[in-house]
Amino acid sequence: MSDTGGVREVKSAARTVELLELLAARGDRPARLRELADELGVPRSSMYALLQTLIDRGWVRTDATGSLYGIGIRALLTGTNYLDSDPHVRTARPYLDEASDALGETIHFARLDDGDVVYLATRESHEYLRSFSRVGRRLPAYAGALGKALLAERDEHELRLPDGPWEQLTPNTHTDRASLVADLAGVRERGYAIDREEGVVGIAGFGFALRYDSPAIDAISCSVPTARLTEEHERRIVAVMREIRGRIEAAAPGAAGAAPQWR
Repeated sequence: MSDTGGVREVKSAARTVELLELLAARGDRPARLRELADELGVPRSSMYALLQTLIDRGWVRTDATGSLYGIGIRALLTGTNYLDSDPHVRTARPYLDEASDALGETIHFARLDDGDVVYLATRESHEYLRSFSRVGRRLPAYAGALGKALLAERDEHELRLPDGPWEQLTPNTHTDRASLVADLAGVRERGYAIDREEGVVGIAGFGFALRYDSPAIDAISCSVPTARLTEEHERRIVAVMREIRGRIEAAAPGAAGAAPQWR
């Protein structure tokens, strides 16, 4: 049994969290009892009892046959509360609107979570046709401007990265630590990260760490299709996003006792 901060892990609680995270990671691919039990190394009878408990409470849903399982609506309600209660997300929202209006491009606000960045707010470009929201989605930190902007805020020995070779999302994705570390040196020198089709083919990104925390855990970015990314447009994106970063940092809550300092 693992030990965290001197407190022994509660096995049933850990199993519940692992199940919910597994279902969430599957997205629109529902799972069967056998798949879940095998993945988590749990007896099917125990997994079935846990699923029924979570179904009753709305954390898991099942189909009419009772044989397929997916994440439930309570997860959405809890996630929405996280966004609504986070002071940095609330502070950033109007500035994301300003950046979107000024540039006409897609603007993101994301947070570092272990080796991934999690999208917490997005303002989509009217010219970029997407049918789903990226809020709540994860991307490996090594694979985009948001993550690289945040990784560059850390010393090399502080980088929490998976063992390589890493998953290659596009032909331009970093797949090893040495390649990424060399890129991060450039990020530190210029003060922002550039992603040229590393996470999505046809999309470039410009990421800026928000330094109201040290090291920064939040960042903003502008994404633009490479087909319309001219040198002049790139210079304007960088100028606008630098200004927006400064305004968010100046407005960020930081007074002692004003809000909990979550960890």
